[in-house]
Amino acid sequence: METNPLSDELVQRLRSVKNKRARVVIDHIIEHGFITTNDLQKYGYNHPPRAARDVREAGIPLETFFVQGSDGRRIAAYRFGDLDKIRDGKLGGRIVLSKNLKKQLYELQDGRCAICGARFELHELQSDHRIPYLVAGESISQNLNDYMLVCAPHNRSKSWTCEHCKNGIEYKEISICATCYWASPENYAHVAMQPERRAEITWQGNEVRDYDRLERAAKKEKTTVTEYVKTLLHSLFKRK
Repeated sequence: METNPLSDELVQRLRSVKNKRARVVIDHIIEHGFITTNDLQKYGYNHPPRAARDVREAGIPLETFFVQGSDGRRIAAYRFGDLDKIRDGKLGGRIVLSKNLKKQLYELQDGRCAICGARFELHELQSDHRIPYLVAGESISQNLNDYMLVCAPHNRSKSWTCEHCKNGIEYKEISICATCYWASPENYAHVAMQPERRAEITWQGNEVRDYDRLERAAKKEKTTVTEYVKTLLHSLFKRK
């Protein structure tokens, strides 16, 4: 694949990115013109979209396209987008949040994930920007209200959703993110710009027995646990 040569100045700007995962992507594209998901896995990154996101969060436009892999299957690949649109203010990458801030968030949230409400040990929760970094960068003030702690599965879910949300891709309006479920699950108006409402429920410890009973009841009705819970709630509200 032919690519336009990059000037030494531009290469220097690209390589000013410090994030290790992003640098792997950047250096490979500089040398080869693009990088595939298979290439990223060879580098040890088994979640290629996260590596691509690191590059985008560093302010560097990245395009996704598809190529034929060695086994003949269609696989994703990444190349630089319009480099005239590099956001220099983000090339330094994220600010590492302090351990003290994380401890304060842990106390504020009572050791619970902000999304699912399940309890975790401090090291099991991840510090997260309420407004995605790819939208706001570090432009918002550094205080507790700008962050939350989430469990690893929901952090991955949020990342995937934000990367595919039109606001994250195109509009980049902080006000839209601020009213989204993924930024403010305790008070939101939409879920990734869709008219939805969610209730994340996790059963832990002795509560698991209640879930098992719920699951058995749902199977008898030949439905899912989620739909069964909705039916129970609808019946309850109807009686009231």
